[in-house]
Amino acid sequence: MRDLYEVLGCDRQASAADLKKAYYKLAKQYHPDHNPNDKDAEDKFKEASNAYQVLSDDDQRARYDRFGFDGLRGSPSAGGAGFSNVEDIFSAFGDLFGDFFGGRTSGGRRQARGADLRVDLGLTFAEAVWGTTKEVKVSRDIACAKCSGSGAMPGSKIETCGTCKGKGQVVHAQGFFMVQTTCPHCRGSGKMVKDVCDECRGKGTRAEQSVLQVSVPAGVDDGQTLRLAGKGEVAPGGAAGHLYVVLHVQGDERFKRDNEDILTEVNVSFVKAALGGEVEIYTLEDNCTGSATIK
Repeated sequence: MRDLYEVLGCDRQASAADLKKAYYKLAKQYHPDHNPNDKDAEDKFKEASNAYQVLSDDDQRARYDRFGFDGLRGSPSAGGAGFSNVEDIFSAFGDLFGDFFGGRTSGGRRQARGADLRVDLGLTFAEAVWGTTKEVKVSRDIACAKCSGSGAMPGSKIETCGTCKGKGQVVHAQGFFMVQTTCPHCRGSGKMVKDVCDECRGKGTRAEQSVLQVSVPAGVDDGQTLRLAGKGEVAPGGAAGHLYVVLHVQGDERFKRDNEDILTEVNVSFVKAALGGEVEIYTLEDNCTGSATIK
C-alpha cells in the first residue's frame, strides 16, 4: 500500500487546505462520471479518497504520522481503507462532492442519473459537408406520466426509509472498518412507497420508442459523435442521461476530403492541359455538374 501523502502528492507538512486542494484535483481527474467504464481511474479515485479520509481527520493523521498504517488498526473509522465501492465514497464525502461536482443530495446520497444511450446515424458525403437534420429512433425509459416519476400513486404518501433514515446508505462493520453500502430496503432511494403506481409498478419510469430530431452541423467527420444532452434515459428523482449519436459518413467515389477542402479528379487531354480551357466537373449538388478553367 502506497504512502498516503504520496498518493495525494503532498509532503508531511501539508496543511489541511493543501490536502483538500490535492484531493480535489485527483478526484476531478479520476471521477467516475468523467471516466466511465475505466477500472484504473476508479481504483485511483478510491485510493485518493482513502488517503484523504485518513489525512483529513486530525486524530487519524497524527497516528498515521507516528506509526504508519499500524497506527490505524483497531479504529472503526480507520478511514477509507474500508471503501468497497465508489458509492461508499460519495456517501462519506457527500457534501464535499455536492459543492465541487454537483449532483449530490445534502445527506450524502448520490443523486440518480439516467443511463446514457448511443445510436448510429448514416450520412451521405454531401450531408456531412453541408449539414442536415435527420431523425433517429431511440428506445429509452422516460418518466411515468401518471406518478411523475415518484413511483407512487398520485396523492399517496411517500415515507422516508426507516432503515437508512433517507440516506440511501447503511453502515456495517467489516473487520477493523465501518463500510457503507446501498440500503437493501429502499435500494438507495432513501424513500419507501406503500401505494405503488399501477402504471409503472413503482419504477417511476416507462419504456418508450422515441423519434428525435438530430441537427448535424456542416463539416462533420466520419466517426464523430454528437451529444444530445438530457435525451438519454430518465432516472426517478434525478437527471436524464445523454444520447450520443455516432456519425457514419458514406464515401463518394467522385470526391475526397482533405480537412476543410473537397478534392475531385478529372481527365484532361494533353492539348487542353498544355494550352488551357474549360473542363466539366462534378459538384456536391445532386446530379449537377459545373465547369473549371485550366490556365
